[in-house]
Amino acid sequence: MGRAALEQELDVTEGTLEHGMPYLAFGSGRPLVFLRWFTPDHANPRGWMRGSEIKTMAPLARHFRVYAVNRAPGMATGTTMADIAREHAEALRAEFGEPVDVLGISSGGSLALQLAADHPAVVRRLVVASSGYRLEDAARESQMKYATAAAAGKRALQHLVTQGIESPVKAKLVGAVGWLADPLVRPKNPADTLAFVRAEDAFDLDGRLADITAPTLVVGGDRDEFYSVDTFRHTADGIPGARLVIYPDTTHLGAIKHQRFAPDVTAFLEGA
Repeated sequence: MGRAALEQELDVTEGTLEHGMPYLAFGSGRPLVFLRWFTPDHANPRGWMRGSEIKTMAPLARHFRVYAVNRAPGMATGTTMADIAREHAEALRAEFGEPVDVLGISSGGSLALQLAADHPAVVRRLVVASSGYRLEDAARESQMKYATAAAAGKRALQHLVTQGIESPVKAKLVGAVGWLADPLVRPKNPADTLAFVRAEDAFDLDGRLADITAPTLVVGGDRDEFYSVDTFRHTADGIPGARLVIYPDTTHLGAIKHQRFAPDVTAFLEGA
């Protein structure tokens, strides 16, 4: 199915939540707030990135009205993950008026965990995918190199795309492609990118996981380039009653595209 046909089928709409947080909404059913992965801009995706996001979330959108929410633009220097979570809690209360299901993927998972710990009355059920209670060193380093280079007006994409590649030859080739492609996806406001990266860099919910009271599902792949299985397990073990699902032979992005991901998430959110 083509992009236009899929958007029409899923009734895609675009809007802004309180605090200026942009979102795309698509699908039908009970609301499911999807907190987006790391993005260069605090904006709704365009072009192929928009199509990719909708296609990836389409299996869930056939059961829920998915609200794909991004961080607010104009993020101030020194903003913390707790500050971002507070804004999201206020926006979700204003929009929905009741607890909602929340799915956080990758960087969105960091935010989802902070949201659930700090504002438990906002979250009905929580799914954290390809994410954990803190960034691991390799992910922290690659994100910071990317954000600081972009803020300095330098090419930066190669710092992200080479993360987790074990072969030096392959890393060099992929890095070269990333360097060439950088102008096509360079942040329009690098200050936003850097502010969020600094917030996630300091994020560590290890001592707060027990504060999460929403029923929680943690999903990851055993070949994730950014998070270890130990981190996934530690995250789930720290949250009372949380479930853990690890997909074998599966990468960071592969986990959310796994054939079992949408059925597993749907069953959990529906109370199975």
